Amino acid sequence: MNANNYPLSVAAIAPVAAIRLHAVTSPHGLRNDPYYWLRDDERTNPEVLSYLHAENAYREQYMSAAKPLEDALYEEIVGRIKQDDASVPYRKQGYWYYSRFEPGKEHPIFARRKGTLDAPEEMLLDANELAAGHDYYRIDSLEVSPDNGWLAFCEDTVGRREYTLRFKNLRSGEFGAVTIPGVEDDLAWSADNRTLLYVEKDPETLLGIYVKKHVLGTDPRQDALAFEQTDKSFYTGVSKSKSDRFIFIHMESTVSSEWRYAEADDPALIFKTFLTHEPDHEYQLEHLGGDFIVRTNWQARNFRLMRVPIGLESDRAHWHDAIAHRDDTFIEDFDVFTGFLALSVRSGGLAKISITPSAAGTETAAEFFIASDEAAYAASLSVNPDLDTDLVRYSYSSLTTPATVYDYNVRTREQILLKRDPVMGSFDPSNYRSEFLFVRARDGTRIPVSLVYRAGVKRDGSAPLLQYAYGAYGLSTNPSFTSARLSLLDRGFVYAIAHVRGGQEMGRAWYDDGRTLNKVHSFTDFIDVTRHLAAERYAAKDKVFAMGGSAGGLLMGAVANLSPGDYRGIVALVPFVDVVTTMLDDTIPLTTNEYDEWGNPHVREDYEYMLTYSPYDNVRAQAYPAMLITTGLWDSQVQYYEPAKWIAKLRALNTSPYALLLRVDMEAGHGGKSGRFQRYREIAREYAFILDQAGIRE
Repeated sequence: MNANNYPLSVAAIAPVAAIRLHAVTSPHGLRNDPYYWLRDDERTNPEVLSYLHAENAYREQYMSAAKPLEDALYEEIVGRIKQDDASVPYRKQGYWYYSRFEPGKEHPIFARRKGTLDAPEEMLLDANELAAGHDYYRIDSLEVSPDNGWLAFCEDTVGRREYTLRFKNLRSGEFGAVTIPGVEDDLAWSADNRTLLYVEKDPETLLGIYVKKHVLGTDPRQDALAFEQTDKSFYTGVSKSKSDRFIFIHMESTVSSEWRYAEADDPALIFKTFLTHEPDHEYQLEHLGGDFIVRTNWQARNFRLMRVPIGLESDRAHWHDAIAHRDDTFIEDFDVFTGFLALSVRSGGLAKISITPSAAGTETAAEFFIASDEAAYAASLSVNPDLDTDLVRYSYSSLTTPATVYDYNVRTREQILLKRDPVMGSFDPSNYRSEFLFVRARDGTRIPVSLVYRAGVKRDGSAPLLQYAYGAYGLSTNPSFTSARLSLLDRGFVYAIAHVRGGQEMGRAWYDDGRTLNKVHSFTDFIDVTRHLAAERYAAKDKVFAMGGSAGGLLMGAVANLSPGDYRGIVALVPFVDVVTTMLDDTIPLTTNEYDEWGNPHVREDYEYMLTYSPYDNVRAQAYPAMLITTGLWDSQVQYYEPAKWIAKLRALNTSPYALLLRVDMEAGHGGKSGRFQRYREIAREYAFILDQAGIRE
């Protein structure tokens, strides 16, 4: 019998990983890692692969009785999807661009129409055809040349975010013979329609290091170097200004930026530095008229927008506010138009759109927000390629409203509905309720929480709860709709998003108070939200489940160690759990970029602090909740061996009867499966685990 009191169809015996002590060195002493041997950078070691397959077999055996529920959930979720759906077209350089799906197919078709939406369709790429023969396939960064004749695109066939650059002649329909492997998914065409800038990765660290210029028809081995990144704490990319006048090289670390610019019609593409990077100064550029528009946190913790005449940027006496800093509003993103500036901001914990007229021809002079009457929602800027327009396109969603695209006329204040994602079947938003509230954490800080549940669910302490959070890198978690979640809500679950410190829901200070030497706040915030929701009878104390992925998986690991008794089950997706060992190893992809997020373990204070919370290092003999942990063999963000080692250690020390399960996707990377239906299978698997542990089997 298992902990759910029904027999397994097949006797499930959990794998036991051998203990082989390995000394992990640091400037501050040695630590012995009993499961370090599970690391195989080549992914070819037969013993390691055998162990991973054994973990997969154990999970399948243990969950075999719940497989009918998983299948039913999958059919439910897929049944809500409009299979021949399409994106809202946007107009650029005389063409309308969009993507669409065909019934039963996993991947999108990218297409365009010339002049009007009634023109014949020109298919750019059919990802279903290109994916043939690949277990994983994803297309990113489609860029059409200024004369509309060439398409450059990046494809990933492993899931490791190590892209191959390819070309297609849009006039002949033929793919170019040249392919360039090992690149980032950032591309920018010069004005000559022949030269493309791209970023080549270091094959070991997978960091983008070399910005190169490829000329169509030439051997890529001869591609000229435009820039070489020597500071491994920076991510490097390329992009183009909205005006198409400039090409940018941008470098971003966690808390510092540097941008360079070149005229796109300069045959030599000579780049000038806008402003050399400085500690704790982040900025981004866009071009408008004779100025650069700069989003900057220079003397502005929550950022402001400034205008800088082109060529005078090195003298900050020429920097002038376009939109001033505000203590209560965090500027997250922006877009430029001839007559106004549009901002994605965080205010009161929610993502909103603000408009500031900036030229004659508008009837208003003051900033205003695009309004919503829902309690918890998220609005963000969408694709806006035109400069000379009164319309700003934005996306809107809430916990009860499917993703919606609007055009908003900033002059007339008219809101034009372009598309709301269809939900097939009997979905009615009036059957669900959402709330937005604040929970006081143990240090007195008020933590925003978004809630959704089905109308009629009683607040009497009997409902099961799934609580989600991320809480890192300043990435905020939006209270957005997903039709898959209805499968939980319709079975009586309350769903909560804890907007813990480490994101930026409440401004830049919210992020700073949840990183490096303040990281523990993310964990205690999450636990305090759980306890509040149980005390206020939103949830049954013995039916609380937690979920998070990647850095949110670190959160799950820390919470499991700190407060296992508050949770009946935990789902940790591709979790970053071996913090200290990983951060000590700068050969692991992306490690050096993370020092400003987690700390530098070569510094004693950082090292000792990370050791206090690193999930793998803090596993101890205690009763853990049931756990489902996932990873991808080819994950470049969080290497597969972190969760593999973690579950081995958990299983060796766990004193509860609850299952600890690991699923290793042997073909995928950090983002999981690439096809749309494959992803829903993963969600169905996760939900089946939660429902099974909650005793809900239909």
